[in-house]
Amino acid sequence: MKHFFNRRENIVTEALDGLLLTSSNGRLARLDSFPEIKVILRADWDRSKVAIISGGGAGHEPSHAGFVGKGMLTAAVSGEIFASPSVDAVLTAIRAVAGPKGALLIVKNYTGDRLNFGLAAEKGRAEGFDVEMVIVADDIALPEINQPRGVAGTLFVHKIAGYHAERGEDLETVAAHARSAAGDIVSLGMSLSTCSVPGQAHEDRLGADEGELGLGIHGEPGAERITLRPVADFVAAIAVRLSATLKGAEDHALLINNLGAVPPLEMAVIANAVLSSSLADRVRLIIGPAPMMTALNMNGFSLSLIRLDAGREAALTAVVEPHAWMPVVARHEIEIIAAPRAATGLNAAAAGTNGQALVGEDNRIRRLITALCEHLISLENELNRLDGRVGDGDTGSTVATGARSVLARLDTLPLDRPAATLAALGDILGTSMGGSSGVLLSIFFTAAAKAMTDKDDIPAALLAGLDRMTFYGGAGVGDRTMVDALAPALQALASGDISAAARAAASGAESTKAMVKARAGRASYVGERDLAGVADPGAVAVAGAFGVAARFATGMA
Repeated sequence: MKHFFNRRENIVTEALDGLLLTSSNGRLARLDSFPEIKVILRADWDRSKVAIISGGGAGHEPSHAGFVGKGMLTAAVSGEIFASPSVDAVLTAIRAVAGPKGALLIVKNYTGDRLNFGLAAEKGRAEGFDVEMVIVADDIALPEINQPRGVAGTLFVHKIAGYHAERGEDLETVAAHARSAAGDIVSLGMSLSTCSVPGQAHEDRLGADEGELGLGIHGEPGAERITLRPVADFVAAIAVRLSATLKGAEDHALLINNLGAVPPLEMAVIANAVLSSSLADRVRLIIGPAPMMTALNMNGFSLSLIRLDAGREAALTAVVEPHAWMPVVARHEIEIIAAPRAATGLNAAAAGTNGQALVGEDNRIRRLITALCEHLISLENELNRLDGRVGDGDTGSTVATGARSVLARLDTLPLDRPAATLAALGDILGTSMGGSSGVLLSIFFTAAAKAMTDKDDIPAALLAGLDRMTFYGGAGVGDRTMVDALAPALQALASGDISAAARAAASGAESTKAMVKARAGRASYVGERDLAGVADPGAVAVAGAFGVAARFATGMA
């Protein structure tokens, strides 16, 4: 896999400097032992309170340095990627921030971290510092294991310990709160891929249709592999396992953690699934979804729960300085506000017109609209293929969605009133079709409807719609858009010859093949080589619609 870095041996130090350079001036600092000893600490620290120290290997960003600041960590000690910091590094941090009230070390339950932080604590005590250590072991992936791993639930302990330290409480009290919290946290994660370490060859052990449940934050294998399925099913499986470990019926805080590479869109889907699952009734406070303790670029997430009491709720909701900590949200239902509906306006005005040309022809117009929509739906794959070469590959799907929406609401169209029908088509396409083409066609039909209220002349009204569409959209003939087919077709239609309009539309669409420079739409970002010989998909759709209309008018459809 590809990564952004300079030299592998410098990646951690350069990342930490990047954090320092982008943090508010005077908030964070590093010791001059850098880069051999990587300690990030509060620049404003005065040693008057219990110091909270944590850390571990890099690769979990924003943990751990991202949580240094007032109300959370006093210092973070970093090792290389997924490697525990040395004893000397931890001891240096203790010397740098421990004052008369001492220091609390918060350590995830990995052998290297336990040993290095533990020996540093013993050496610190030998030097006269008051040091306590709390080990977090929140992972429930392997219930039979003697020493569960410490994962994202460690952040709860950072927050709770930091809160009590900031209040000026003594080391014994701060440590007691931290230990109690650590004993009431459970976490479980899953991923669809393994992580990739910069500078190392990457091999994904998972198949194309596999995910992994219960994997660690260093890329180690999960407890089991599971077949790819909807996220609600994944969440349900995790919820069952987490629920089985919860004691009593108390409320909990939930941390929804992005392990590194899940897009925000998908994290929001995961959050919705979690808060619709069996866990939801146990949750009162929510943190995330956000990347808070990652595993480089792992395409996965984890859920962590901590039992709440009044003290923990106060600690978790207290405002802190580090931006990496997400503000806590109380669980709530979705608020729904009724959408306003126009009582008067274009549709009401259009309803008052009576297009005499349609009297007695409702069924004929219905069949024409049906034929047009069915033909546009049949073009879906071909238009997507064309758009895949000159755009983003979705024109066919967008057009077909609009056509299906019109068919679904066909019975509601006021087919005996042309202006009202045009206005209704504008509303349907503007709501359902999406993309710029949906908006443009909505403008086209809406403006045409308005013109029909002034003069009962459909060709003239459609030309008025074209005028407004090109005004707002900015495209004209020769710009390689649907206008290249629509404009000549409507001009020909003004003479009353639908067959001539169809021929003009087809010729206009064909002309776009020779246009190697688009001046509007997504094709304007595409080079000449990719445009040459490829028709604009919007123009092809317009030509197809006029072709159907012409065949229908001549009795061939």
